[in-house]
Amino acid sequence: MAEEKKAVKKAVTKKASVKAAVKKLAAKKTVVAKKVPAKTTATKKPAAAKTAVKKPVAKKVAPNKNTVSVTLVKSFYGRLPAHRATVTGLGLKRINHTVVLQDTPEVRGMINKVSYLLKVEG
Repeated sequence: MAEEKKAVKKAVTKKASVKAAVKKLAAKKTVVAKKVPAKTTATKKPAAAKTAVKKPVAKKVAPNKNTVSVTLVKSFYGRLPAHRATVTGLGLKRINHTVVLQDTPEVRGMINKVSYLLKVEG
């Protein structure tokens, strides 16, 4: 803007017409257009194939004296997130779903944690 004002003052002081000064400025503006960076023609890299990560599910075991049968009796919706995770960790997916698990202290601890949702046999 300052350069434009100086150019107009010079044109007026040299007794050139204001129209000529404006034309010169307009010509400069077209020459001094913003330089737009050239578009890069880089090719997109193909997205890496996402590998599906499956959560480990408790293995079903053939019933014998070292196993316990667990059935989900109540829904785990609206429960604490830790309790939901425990039910999922036991391998239970829906109401009346029964899973046979090894009778270990870890499994017993999980059963005790969410015993209000389960029916345990064996």
